[in-house]
Amino acid sequence: MTSKTNLLDFDREAMAAFFVEHGEKRFRADQITQWLHQNGVNDFDQMTNISKALRAWLNEYCEIVLPEIVRDEVSDDGTRKWLFRFPDGNAIETVFIPESDRGTLCVSSQAGCILDCTFCATAQQGFNRNLTTAEIVGQVWLANKLLGGFGQRHNVVSNIVMMGMGEPLYNYRNVIPALRVFMDDFGYGLSSRRVTLSTAGVVPHIDKLAGDLDVSLAISLHAPNDELRNRLVPLNQRFPIRELLDACRSYIGERATRKITIEYVMLDGVNDQVKHARQLIQVLRGLRAKVNLIPFNSFQGIPYQCSSPDQIRRFSETLQAAGLVATIRKTRGQDIDAACGQLAGKVSNRLMRGSTDIQVISDRQVVVQ
Repeated sequence: MTSKTNLLDFDREAMAAFFVEHGEKRFRADQITQWLHQNGVNDFDQMTNISKALRAWLNEYCEIVLPEIVRDEVSDDGTRKWLFRFPDGNAIETVFIPESDRGTLCVSSQAGCILDCTFCATAQQGFNRNLTTAEIVGQVWLANKLLGGFGQRHNVVSNIVMMGMGEPLYNYRNVIPALRVFMDDFGYGLSSRRVTLSTAGVVPHIDKLAGDLDVSLAISLHAPNDELRNRLVPLNQRFPIRELLDACRSYIGERATRKITIEYVMLDGVNDQVKHARQLIQVLRGLRAKVNLIPFNSFQGIPYQCSSPDQIRRFSETLQAAGLVATIRKTRGQDIDAACGQLAGKVSNRLMRGSTDIQVISDRQVVVQ
């Protein structure tokens, strides 16, 4: 090896293969995964059940590289937001939302976002690159360390949502190993219902995810018809609503543990009328799902405003009268720009929405490496 290998880039199976390749036993991956993700130890010399010879080899050829903590802010409501920076200068934001019965960490998957949703602050920052597995896992590791979560009987971070900056399914090859670490009994040990991946609807990779991993799936729908969604979520022009919801039905399949959350941001006079609620009822017919209504969090330079509380209530009541489960998300962390749709960590430069990892073959086919 000519450079050191960051072990945060591996899920346990990949780490085992790495050790076998270099003449070590597979079970070393079990030990180091536990040291890293259950005990919060990132110094090889403190991993006391590993031989001195192996510790010397790890120090020579491996490393644990974590993001730099640039800013740590706490909201009046207890929400905590970190700005993490990577060696190339890119930065992302990660948010912890404490509740009486859980602690939810909102994790980013890209520096910026490859998509161009017109109501999202992150999208307006542009896109620079996908995060590595280590950079995704590093957010969770640091949050646990900063929150005093390692070594506790109960997880301080009890839920992880891939709802931060970026489109997770356009970074599939790095997000999936990270999710495996979060759900590994030797890692953070979270159940599938406590790990949620949010996507704007990359249909081919929803289909692929169904065979690769069992996590909760959230769909950023935000509109009940293609004409409106084409404007709000331009990805809809490639994967329209019917195709997207068919993929959701396929993802659920016969697995009772799988569920779909429909995310729907409430934009005054745009998508919040009773007629829109009735259209939403029709398109969701037969899908096992709940609808999460999200009050829009405004930011400078955007023409949208949040729907009034009365309008949101009427929308919710219309859905519930039709038998749908509809909740209204409580806005958290707004005073530190940590609320839904407000994350906008600095990217190195604004690029066209494309990447060496993403090749657009046609309007209907995308290859994500």
